[in-house]
Amino acid sequence: TGSSRGCFGHPPGCSLTALPPPPSTKTELPAPYGPWMEIAHDLPQLIASHRLRSHVHQLSARHLRGREELHLAHLVLSFITMGYLWQEGEEGTVKVLPQNLAVPFWEVSQALGLPPILCHADFVLANWRRKDPDGNLDTIISLPGAESLRGFILVTLLVEKAAVPGIKVGGRCRALWLFAHPESALRHPRGYPTPTRLLRGWGKGWKDNPAMPGGLVYEGVSDEPLAYSGGSAAQSTVLHAFDELLGIRHSEESSAFLRRMRQYMPPPHRAFVEEIRRAPPLRQHVLSSGDARLRAAFNRCVCALADFRSYHITIVTKYIAVAPPSALETKGTGGSHIFSFLKSVRDTTREGVISA
Repeated sequence: TGSSRGCFGHPPGCSLTALPPPPSTKTELPAPYGPWMEIAHDLPQLIASHRLRSHVHQLSARHLRGREELHLAHLVLSFITMGYLWQEGEEGTVKVLPQNLAVPFWEVSQALGLPPILCHADFVLANWRRKDPDGNLDTIISLPGAESLRGFILVTLLVEKAAVPGIKVGGRCRALWLFAHPESALRHPRGYPTPTRLLRGWGKGWKDNPAMPGGLVYEGVSDEPLAYSGGSAAQSTVLHAFDELLGIRHSEESSAFLRRMRQYMPPPHRAFVEEIRRAPPLRQHVLSSGDARLRAAFNRCVCALADFRSYHITIVTKYIAVAPPSALETKGTGGSHIFSFLKSVRDTTREGVISA
């Protein structure tokens, strides 16, 4: 909005002034990469006119300097790649990513320790900028369905923002009460947009995807097809961190999926989660303390996290399951069976409550 209220009309307290900067504060790549930025900024039009594949230019990543440029390049190349793959929808996929796109994407990904696909770290964490002094936001790169997609990205970013205080003090074992009212972070005052075209392809990967059962050949990188999962909220660091802090143990199937999703986090994020996992268990400390107030506080945190996950299921049910195709009622963009997965992690979170 253009008012003094925060993004999407939230009061000023909900603006993103407290959010750490994205991995890159840059919104344009240096001059040699003008063609990349031109394509990225014109993605919706190029895809709509079925001209994106013919506009992919040959460039190398050798001129990029510093992690900010690398993160921005990964964001740009991941969006171009998704547009290239899904330009014609699920019936018009390709088996080979051309060398002039595959090689620089691979080089940038290797430098950052990220996979060569659109990740949550690109889609949400790196894809925002402040558009005015009031803290209102916009995305850097978009795809067809601009308004709905923009809302989807920025509301997800607000959820990340709501978790920041809890992450900061999580090591001191408090402040998870911020999750006690998850609807304050997830509710969109104008109504949450339904990103139907996003769910019809843009965010989906080529692992566990019937539309691309053979994976994708990255020309000039590997003669064999590679399989990567699409962007997923399961790649967000914050819930992994809270699970490890509270000692939540999910089912074998859900745990395997979440462990795989950690490989799509930036390496420092993965290291942070692993550091929490290796720390002395908070749950055991609460159990051995014999302190009823401490146990009650711990249980409030666990219940708040479970409530957050219940609200997430409500959001998915209302705004995502209704979107075509019906196959998305069973598979998410990351390749999980979405409803069984979400309900499973919610239920196992509830089981983390310490009995009296």
